[in-house]
Amino acid sequence: MSRKRRSAADEPFIDLRSSMGDVGGGERIVDHRHDWHQLIAVSAGLMTVTTEVGAWTAPPHWAVWVPAQIRHSIRFIAPSRFTALYIRPESTPALPDRCTALAVSPLLAALIGRVAAIGMVDRRDATESALATLIATELRTLSVAPFTLPHPTSEAMRHAVELIADQDANRNGLASDLPSPNLATIARKVGLGLRTLERRFARETGLTIGQWRRHRLLLIGLETLAAGAPVKAAAAAAGYAGPSAFVAAFRQSFGITPGRYFGGE
Repeated sequence: MSRKRRSAADEPFIDLRSSMGDVGGGERIVDHRHDWHQLIAVSAGLMTVTTEVGAWTAPPHWAVWVPAQIRHSIRFIAPSRFTALYIRPESTPALPDRCTALAVSPLLAALIGRVAAIGMVDRRDATESALATLIATELRTLSVAPFTLPHPTSEAMRHAVELIADQDANRNGLASDLPSPNLATIARKVGLGLRTLERRFARETGLTIGQWRRHRLLLIGLETLAAGAPVKAAAAAAGYAGPSAFVAAFRQSFGITPGRYFGGE
C-alpha cells in the first residue's frame, strides 16, 4: 500500500501522521518537544527516552508514549528500527498525560503498520477515522511495562544518584551480588543525615534507594544484551556475580527472561 499524497488544504483534518527510521547503535536525538502526542514503537534494537522526571526503555515489541509538549531526548543503545505515530491532542482526548513504556499488542502493531503504510490519517475518511479510534482505545487499555526509571527532582537527590552510579562504576569485582553502596558516605557528601536521605529519595522517586539502584542496574544489563554481549557479561554489568541470579532478578522485575525480548518470542 503506497503512502497517500496530502495537500495543505488537508492539514486541518489530519489526526495522525507517521514516520519510520533505522538508526545505528549509539545515535541520539537531542532534547526536543512536539505539539502532538508521540508513540515511538521499537521493532528491533533498544531505545531509551529521557525527560526531566525519568527514563523509559523499550526493547522490540514495546513502545514509549510521550505526551505533547514534554521535552525529551532519545538514545538508541543498539542498531534499531522504529515507527513513530504523532497524534493530534485535540482530536483524541483522555490519552495518558505522562510518559510511559507500553507493551505493543499484536493488534496495536498491526494498526501502527497500517498507519505507517498510508502515512497519515484523515478523519474525513471513515476507514482511516476508525484506525485512529482503535489506536486510541488500545493506548487507553494497554499494560504498562516496568521499564521506568524515575528521576529525583531536587539537586541533592540528583547528586545522590550520581554518587550511587559512580560507586557502581568503580566497584572492584563482585564478592557477592549487588554489594550495597556506602549510603553514609553519600549522605555526608550531599549534606544530609542518612535517614533524611532515605526519606527524601523515596518521596521523590517512589522507590527506596535499593529498589532504584537494582532497577537501574537491571536496565544496564538489558542495554548490555542489546549490544550483543552474552548473558554473563550483562549479569556483570548489572552487578550480579553470575547469570542465574541476574536472570532470576530480571524475570522477577520484568516478568520475562532477558533474552526473550530480543528473540521476539
